[in-house]
Amino acid sequence: MTVQGIRKRSAEKECGERERRKRAESGAEKQGGERRLNLNLNLNLNLNLPNLTTMNEPRPTIINRTVLILSMVSLFADVASEMLYPLIPVYLKEVGFSVLLIGILEGVANFTAGLTKGYFGKRSDEAGLRLPFIKWGYLLSALSKPAMAIFTFPLWVFFVRTTDRLGKGLRTAARDALLSQNATPETKARVFGFHRSMDTLGAAIGPALSLLLLYILPGQYKTIFLLAFIPGLISVALIFLLKEKKMPSTNLKRGHFFSFFHYWKVATPEYKRLVTGLLFFSLFNSSDVFLLLKTAEVTGSDTATIGAYILYNIVFALAAYPLGVLADRLGIRKVFMYGLLLFSTVYLLFGLSQSGMLIFASFFLYGIYAAATEGISKAWITNTAHQTNTATAIGFFTSCESICTLVASIIAGWIWSAFGSTVTFAVTSVAGLLTLIYFLLFIPGKSRGSVTS
Repeated sequence: MTVQGIRKRSAEKECGERERRKRAESGAEKQGGERRLNLNLNLNLNLNLPNLTTMNEPRPTIINRTVLILSMVSLFADVASEMLYPLIPVYLKEVGFSVLLIGILEGVANFTAGLTKGYFGKRSDEAGLRLPFIKWGYLLSALSKPAMAIFTFPLWVFFVRTTDRLGKGLRTAARDALLSQNATPETKARVFGFHRSMDTLGAAIGPALSLLLLYILPGQYKTIFLLAFIPGLISVALIFLLKEKKMPSTNLKRGHFFSFFHYWKVATPEYKRLVTGLLFFSLFNSSDVFLLLKTAEVTGSDTATIGAYILYNIVFALAAYPLGVLADRLGIRKVFMYGLLLFSTVYLLFGLSQSGMLIFASFFLYGIYAAATEGISKAWITNTAHQTNTATAIGFFTSCESICTLVASIIAGWIWSAFGSTVTFAVTSVAGLLTLIYFLLFIPGKSRGSVTS
């Protein structure tokens, strides 16, 4: 090969190498540009556009099937109970009970219900089940309604009335634990508020039905007791629409009837501070009977007294869910403390009331107070309790609360007898303000697992 040919081939080779390098550089540039474009697109999509997959996912229902059915169960059960609540004292006096004996009967019945709430709450946690306790609890209460009309001798009436309250003790903690299981810490105030709303609606319908039946069937108390069995039976039937999965059982040791009190040793600090404040409040928050006595004293009318009680229940029922929504948004603690402030105001008004209009206005405000505290406090308690001991935590509190309420009623009765109704209500009003101060000083703005600012 000539020198010229060799030079020519070498030049062609160099030219080919340059072409290959250019193509490689061009390809790299193109790939880099595509990578940069893809990165920018991804950033833009992540920063500016919502996740299309989550947009298509349905939001979880806050008031689900279980919550709705449990609320309807409570509504019908309360219709049955409250149909008889205004009649029981009148009926018992008619069959020969003295006022003292009626007082002892109601005290024993409510004390029984109070103590058994803690025991059966712990048993529910031990079993990891709720529905058996709920079913038997509502069934016992339903059966007690017609049983009151069968015999009238004192021992039988004591047995039946205690059975009714035993049913309440059997079901309360398990039912509230099941409500808690069907909510998150951010929605519990709404769930418990809705349940209280339906429960209290039944408490408004019951006395209204009672008045209607007394108008149609004057003096026929036994017939009304038998008719009260119908809504009670409906409440039991509805429970059979529910199903549950067994939950992990409690880590607390099995023990005697009062072993639920041992929960205090393992409870969270938040639970202890909260329950301490609530129980102090319960020591002065006496039975609503004293409000009804004051109403009867001022108005001089039984019809006005029952009407005021119905108004309170209607307001309570209408306000419970909206205030639950507000508590989930603003914080349980904040709404609860406003409720305490309203409580103190209401009791001061009752103490000073000398007119029917002011009494009715006080009952209206009392309904708002109840809506701002009753269901919300249950939500708050479950948010501070251990998940496997929810029923025990609720049962412990409700048992202690029942004992405190009994003591509060005795104290209020003594003050009323010694110093009159004005001093009684003034003392309770001051106790409400002291409870509010305790919550401000000792309960932090945020609690574990909940939004309570």
